[in-house]
Amino acid sequence: MKLKSLTIALALAATSASSFAAEKEGFFIGAFGDYYDASWENVRGSAGTNVDDSTGWGAEVGYRFNDYWSARLEYADMDFDISSSNPAMTATSMDGDRLGIDGLYHINGGPFYGIFGLKQIDITENLTFANVGAGYQHYFTDNFAFNAETSIYQGLDRGYTDVGAKLGLSYLFGKQSSAAEPVEPAPTAAVVPVAVAPVDSDGDNIPDADDQCPNTPMTDAVDGTGCTLYEDREVTKSLLVTFPNNASKVAGKYDNGIDQVASFLKEHTDTTVLLEGHSSAVGKAEYNKWLSKKRADAVAAKLIADGIAEDRITTVGLGEERLKNTDNTPAAHAENRRVEAHLKSIERVKVKR
Repeated sequence: MKLKSLTIALALAATSASSFAAEKEGFFIGAFGDYYDASWENVRGSAGTNVDDSTGWGAEVGYRFNDYWSARLEYADMDFDISSSNPAMTATSMDGDRLGIDGLYHINGGPFYGIFGLKQIDITENLTFANVGAGYQHYFTDNFAFNAETSIYQGLDRGYTDVGAKLGLSYLFGKQSSAAEPVEPAPTAAVVPVAVAPVDSDGDNIPDADDQCPNTPMTDAVDGTGCTLYEDREVTKSLLVTFPNNASKVAGKYDNGIDQVASFLKEHTDTTVLLEGHSSAVGKAEYNKWLSKKRADAVAAKLIADGIAEDRITTVGLGEERLKNTDNTPAAHAENRRVEAHLKSIERVKVKR
């Protein structure tokens, strides 16, 4: 138990060191002192025999692939304490040996490393163990290092769970590059801070460092991120086409107005149009209704010729049902012979400063 306490104390003391070598690579050899805490009761081949702690020595050979990974082969000569309920058994110790292979991961290329491996311990029988552990390595020179580590061993063919510790020295062959010493910066003259106004390249009162929409036009109002503000506005377009008495042909003077309606529909692709045909109160109501529908269809044909899809246009003939002027005069009759359309849409438009 004294040796076990000394091993743990030395390992903890070693972890207080901080220096380590960088950019290590090459073959290495090492030698170590070994402590193994076993508690095997009634081992096979020696009924009534209990195997306890072991102290010994060992040697290892391995290869460090880079700053982070290395692998090694290990041999340890072990001397186990034993006890027995058999009166004929007088020995108090038993020789054994351990062979194994380990992979080592050097954390961040530094002095601390993790261990994982497989071991075979030969004493009264050959036993196989998987082991994991942790270690510390301190380089005195670029090649010569002190090692301290401890591992937990789990039996694979017997249910033993043991603990081991090692203290040793190793030598890494080849020329190694050491970590560069930190360079102290040259003293500099005191710098007096000078207030600098934040840069606002596009003049929108949002500094470039916070401006998510650079080069915003000067005429646009902006939000807190420097991006143009928009609002929804209702836009409308109206059409009025009048006709001579008993006629449904569209006069050429209305072509410009119809073209404007077509442009509005092309710009607002979700908008449809209702063309309402009307007539005066002169003549039979049934005929007037037919004539007013024909007038609406004539305007629809113009829109279709301008590239508007037919399914976006609806025509209706209202005849004399909605007179615009109820007087019984030639002027009133002329005002009532018409086609009307009123279009409406919502547009997202810029807010001006």
